[in-house]
Amino acid sequence: MAEDSQAVPQTRKTRIVCISDTHNQTPKLPKGDVLIHAGDLTNQGSYSELKKTINWIEKTDFEAKIVIAGNHDITLDPSLFAQHGTLWRWPAPQDPHECRKLLTGSSSITYLENQAATVHLRSPQGPRTCFKVFGSPCTPKMKNHWAFQYAAEDAPKIWDAIPLDTDIVITHTPPKGHVDKAEEDDRSGCAALTQALHRVRPMMSVCGHIHGGRGVERVRWGSRTCCTPGDCNGCLVEAVESWRDPGVGSNKQSLVNCSSRGGRVLDNVGCLAGQAKVDGLAAGGNGGQAGETGGGGGRLVGGAVDSTSHTHLCPPGGVSSNKEALFVDMLGGAISVNDDAALTTAAATTMADNDVGVAATLDVDGLEWMAARRETVIINAAYMGPRRRDVPKTFNKPIVVDVDLPVW
Repeated sequence: MAEDSQAVPQTRKTRIVCISDTHNQTPKLPKGDVLIHAGDLTNQGSYSELKKTINWIEKTDFEAKIVIAGNHDITLDPSLFAQHGTLWRWPAPQDPHECRKLLTGSSSITYLENQAATVHLRSPQGPRTCFKVFGSPCTPKMKNHWAFQYAAEDAPKIWDAIPLDTDIVITHTPPKGHVDKAEEDDRSGCAALTQALHRVRPMMSVCGHIHGGRGVERVRWGSRTCCTPGDCNGCLVEAVESWRDPGVGSNKQSLVNCSSRGGRVLDNVGCLAGQAKVDGLAAGGNGGQAGETGGGGGRLVGGAVDSTSHTHLCPPGGVSSNKEALFVDMLGGAISVNDDAALTTAAATTMADNDVGVAATLDVDGLEWMAARRETVIINAAYMGPRRRDVPKTFNKPIVVDVDLPVW
C-alpha cells in the first residue's frame, strides 16, 4: 500500500482567484489560496497608478500573489518608455526603474516577466500544494506603441521558452481561437501561443488583454503535433467546452470547479509530485520575488516561491529580435543556453533536479506525455468589460478556479 500511495501523488483542492485588466480599479476579491493577475494593472503605468494597484494587491489575503504586466503598463518596459514615453501625458516625470521596483521589491508579490517559478504553499491552514507557473507580459504587436510587444516572426521563440513541466501559464495575450473574441476591436489571440499550449498542455492558462473575450474554455487537446498558423484549432484541439458563468445576474461567484469536490476533475496530471521540505526554506510568508534569496544561506524571501528559471527572450526593456545568448537562471546556479535548439531541452529540465525538491521526470515519450495531460482550462479573466464609445464602463467578477494540485 505504501508503494501505491507514493506512485499516485496525493492532491488537494486549491482555490485560485484570477483577474486581469483592472486598469486602476481595486475591486474586492473573493477568498482563495492563490491570486493571479494577468496584466494591465494600470491605464498607462505611471508611478502613482502602479503604487495604488500594488498597495491593493499587497493588502489582499492570499498565500501566493503572482503578477505579470500588460501592454498598458508602459513604464515597466524601460526600452519602450525610453523610445516612446513622450507619446503619453504623465502627471509627473517617470522613472521606469522606480516603477519596476514597486513590483520587484515587493515581499508579498511574485512578479514574473518571461520567468518560470515553482510555488509551494506552506501555510498550515492552507492546502500545502505545489505547482510550477510561467508568466509573460508579451502581446502581439499592434499599430500603436505599447509595452512588451513582439513581431509575428518572434512569437515562436517567445513561447517555445515555456518549460514543458509548467502547470499554470500566465500570459497577457490569449491564445488564438480561445477566449480571444473581440467586439469592437481588431485584436485577436496569438497562434504561436496556441501551439505552445498544445505542446506543454498545462492544467491552466490564464490571460486577459481582449476584454470582450472574458470567459473560460475547457480544451481537450488532439494528438497531432503540428499545424499551419491559420488552422491552429483544426488540428491541435479535439474538443472545446464553453463555460456558463454562474456569477452573471446573481450574487454567486464566477466559479470554475475543476476539483474532485463537487466538480469535474481535469484530465491532466500536475508535474510536481513528491516534494520534500528542504531545511533552510522560509516556513511562512506570502510570496516574494522569483529567484530571490536572503542572507541566511539560501533562505528564501517570503516562503512561497522556491526557484525560478528566467529566459531573456523578452527582457526588461522589450523583445529582443537578435539571437544573443539566452540564459536560464536557477536557484543554486545558472545554465547558459547559446542556441535556439538547446532552449527547449534546457527549459524542460530546469526543474528536474535542484536543491528545493524534485519535479516530475520528463523521460517519457510524447504519447505518454499527451495521455497524461489531455485537458487545459483557458481563462480570460478581464475585469474591465469591452470599451465602447459613449457607453459607461462595465466590470466583470474575478474568476475563481478550484483545481486539484499535488500535495508536497
